[in-house]
Amino acid sequence: MARTRLYRTGVLEAEDFPVADISDHLADPTAVVWLDMVAPTEDDFAAIGEELGLHRLAVEDALHAQQRPKVDRYDTHGFLNAYAVHLDTPSGELQTIEVSAFITEQAFVTVRKSDDFDIDAVVQRWDDAEDLAGSGVGYLVHGLLDYVVDSHFDAVQSLDEQIEALEDVVFADRVSHTDLQRRSLRLRKSLVTLRRVVLPMREVVNTLMRPDHHVTDDALMPYYQDVYDHVLRASEWTESLRDLVATIRDTQLNIQGNRLNTIMKQVTSWAAIIAVPTAVTGFYGQNIPYPGFQQPWGFRTSTIAILALSGALYTVFKRRGWL
Repeated sequence: MARTRLYRTGVLEAEDFPVADISDHLADPTAVVWLDMVAPTEDDFAAIGEELGLHRLAVEDALHAQQRPKVDRYDTHGFLNAYAVHLDTPSGELQTIEVSAFITEQAFVTVRKSDDFDIDAVVQRWDDAEDLAGSGVGYLVHGLLDYVVDSHFDAVQSLDEQIEALEDVVFADRVSHTDLQRRSLRLRKSLVTLRRVVLPMREVVNTLMRPDHHVTDDALMPYYQDVYDHVLRASEWTESLRDLVATIRDTQLNIQGNRLNTIMKQVTSWAAIIAVPTAVTGFYGQNIPYPGFQQPWGFRTSTIAILALSGALYTVFKRRGWL
């Protein structure tokens, strides 16, 4: 079902009235109307498109998913597209939730592709800032943008915490490298997705703040500036985390290489030590006479040679840190 609200001179007067009444309310220049639509069809837009003067290209963008975050300006209205995000902490996977909006002088129409977008959270932000309702449609646009950008900020903060935990795992004595690689790649994929929806928001918010778009007024400007600051912080944070994940991956590979080198040195050292008794016993195991052949002192000599040479090699390898 479509949700509706009516503000008159900055005061909330009615909610959930029939969509057919929108045209009557818009006849009053002091009225501002909000309409929320979930997965609308072309017929749904036909009911309001002519009344609000919606451009067919904007309607087409609203009907089709996977549009990039943007603000398009038409003669009678603006079209906004953005993405809220939600991070599944256990898996590290990022979910993007698309929302579109039509912005006119007296009407604000939100179009959700599904119920996954929490419009109740947006409505709550409007109710928490009722003193700004006198600013008209710009007040409604701000509530939507504030919710979307805060979801970006929450996601990047959660990703930061997961990456910090990943750093601790990298230097653990016993670690599953397969699991570590899987987690790092999943986080990197989530960061790439987040970057794709966060970076364009700088231009989106900056465009809406321009005087020629007539969205903000003097009362709303500080609030839009605050949203813009959050967008910049989320963008910069996302970029730094992408670099950090790449550094963690490189560090993991370097640690694996160093550990492999240490193991190879240890194996080589023990192989060299074992080769000494093999060589000595092989010499004394010959079936021809030699000094000490079939004599007790020959056995003692071979034993002493094995212990002395093996001990010498062990000492040398130990001093070099190979053992």
